[in-house]
Amino acid sequence: MHMWLTFAIIAITIFLFASEWIEMELTALGVIVALLILFEVIPLVEGETVVLSTSTLLSGFANTALITILALLVIGQGLHQSGALDGVTQILSKTRKSRASLIIFACLIGAGIMSAFMNNTPVVVMFIPIVAALANRYGPGAGRMLIPLSYITILGGMLTIVGSSTNLLVAGLVEATSDMKIGFFDLFMPGIILAGIGTIYVLFIAPFLLPRQSGKTDKDKTARSGIQFLARLDLNKEHKLVGQKSQMGIFPDLKDVTVRLIKRGKTVLLPPFEDVVLSVGDIVQFAGTREQVSRLVDFNTRGEHFMLAEAAIAPASRLGGRPIVDEEFTEQTNFFIAGIQRHRRMTRDLRNKIRLRPGDVLLVAGTKKNIRKLRLDRDLMVLDGSVSTIHAFTKANQALAIFAGVVLASATGLLPIVVAAILGALVMIGTGCLSLGQASRAIDRQIVLLIAASIAMAQALEKTGGAHFVAQHLVDVLDGQSVPVILSALFIVIAILTNLLSNNATALLFTPIAISIAASLGVSPTPFIHAVIFAANCSFASPMGYQTNLLVMRPGNYRFNDFLRTGGPLVVIIWLSFSLIAPWYYSL
Repeated sequence: MHMWLTFAIIAITIFLFASEWIEMELTALGVIVALLILFEVIPLVEGETVVLSTSTLLSGFANTALITILALLVIGQGLHQSGALDGVTQILSKTRKSRASLIIFACLIGAGIMSAFMNNTPVVVMFIPIVAALANRYGPGAGRMLIPLSYITILGGMLTIVGSSTNLLVAGLVEATSDMKIGFFDLFMPGIILAGIGTIYVLFIAPFLLPRQSGKTDKDKTARSGIQFLARLDLNKEHKLVGQKSQMGIFPDLKDVTVRLIKRGKTVLLPPFEDVVLSVGDIVQFAGTREQVSRLVDFNTRGEHFMLAEAAIAPASRLGGRPIVDEEFTEQTNFFIAGIQRHRRMTRDLRNKIRLRPGDVLLVAGTKKNIRKLRLDRDLMVLDGSVSTIHAFTKANQALAIFAGVVLASATGLLPIVVAAILGALVMIGTGCLSLGQASRAIDRQIVLLIAASIAMAQALEKTGGAHFVAQHLVDVLDGQSVPVILSALFIVIAILTNLLSNNATALLFTPIAISIAASLGVSPTPFIHAVIFAANCSFASPMGYQTNLLVMRPGNYRFNDFLRTGGPLVVIIWLSFSLIAPWYYSL
């Protein structure tokens, strides 16, 4: 009875995931609660021992894969908040559009090759910001390229015995239970055929099955993100713009904004700026979006985490009719004025000569504590949804060093990836690359509940005998069939289960079954063991199918159906490909 009730709960869960009638995290929480109630009301007992306890069903919340992913999300947030990736973005921004597709293609192929020889997770973590930045800037969008990034690393992991933990587990189990040994490159020839066919699908078909951008992005949340603000740059001797010469009236580092004037001593230079060289003491006044302003203006945060907000001049405000005096405003309010958006037409006057009017909007920067005080100010009205965090650029190099350390430590095997990721996250917070609040916001509850639910389902299937029932029933149904047919059927059953259970659990469950099937048929166990490995790696059709799927879920704003729609056909393609090549390659 327990087994059939478990099957029913899992079937309903998959239906709700696919239909999206209920939010994914609510469905995941529901399956956990349903299983807890089932096994508390009707305990699963063998002899006098309770086989499936509450602690076992909830063990997913302490799972190492979950902790690893959450720690990596915190590290990713640290890279973002410190602005460590802005250098990559600026380099990519200079890439020609015609080359962007080639670079994305090269990144995906490179990730696939690397994943054949190292853990997939650090590979995906390393390539997510690069692929996302290129895809968002030059066409397809991150939503169309990050699932392919995850898939191509899974395909690459099929090529060698160290390509994934699944391969190593099966090889270890085979060696421990038989005289057979799987060599380092034994999987390469069938693996390269399957990976090659899968890669063609991933690169040229899968992106078109995905939305350009799933869900809401950060840009969608800021409706005023395109509004122009009038800002200023005070060039001291250390400023990077000092010595830069205009080219055809444009300064190379300011080409994305509109330079309205340059104040040099008592002289005001107006565009076009022909052969003008910026020097120490110049004040450059420009118009740009809040994103451009926050990137160019130095807020002198001194390591603090500053917030950026838009505040409108209220009717009858004491600031109305007064000119903008930056130093006085900062002294009185503890805010920096980053820019101003005029209620009326933008003039070419110096900013400190512009008199504020009701309806003008100030772009201000300050600490979180000061932002809270600003909301109580009767002279300024903070616009809803306009508060965001300013990147702590002074921490960029530290964040990059921490990230590189985590990748190297896990890739070389110096530390287990879970340990490296936790240490990296703690160091990110400890060095101030991001605050504790920012770290907590990086933790995605959807991922937490998905992993916990998938592990609870896997535990229930295993303990109730459901997984073994499926495997044994397969053997009984296929009794008397030809070897290629049995091999093909074994493959597709494992490929389906690996998207419900963990790939490692599925592989370990079916390895002894595959060996016994081969023995009963009087054939070599090699094709059956290889089938287990390749099929267990076909974790494409659900976000909980593999760790890298969960890693790209948040950056790509994906839902369950995105994986099912894109990964389902890939599972079928790999199954059919293996079914066609196996009789030829293994001489069946």
